Amino acid sequence: MRGRKPELSADAAALDATTKPPSWLGKAAKAEWRRVMPELAKRRILTTADLGSLESYCIAIGRIRELEKLLRAGIDPKLFRMQDKAMVTARQLAAELGLTPVSRSRPAVRDNDEQDDDENPFNIV
Repeated sequence: MRGRKPELSADAAALDATTKPPSWLGKAAKAEWRRVMPELAKRRILTTADLGSLESYCIAIGRIRELEKLLRAGIDPKLFRMQDKAMVTARQLAAELGLTPVSRSRPAVRDNDEQDDDENPFNIV
């Protein structure tokens, strides 16, 4: 998505850190799920509707790691292209989930209950 990204906001229906990875994920993808899920749960931004993005991100990271093992055995240009595509996909999904340094530097996640003072945005008295 180009341009300014919408702010992430806390969701009352957010998943918690005990949400288990799907059984069909590969070993490396499950390891990535277990690594990022506590952080996403702490921010309260991930809901059931977002699980597809998290699953896709974990699959992409798992694929990168699996392809790296294959590349160490010998460079195959097809494997390199596959890994490069998986890296691009993982980076895009990581940004969508707020897992990159740039996406984390955007305005902090706000609670839905918090009210903005839109009538006086510069706090002019």
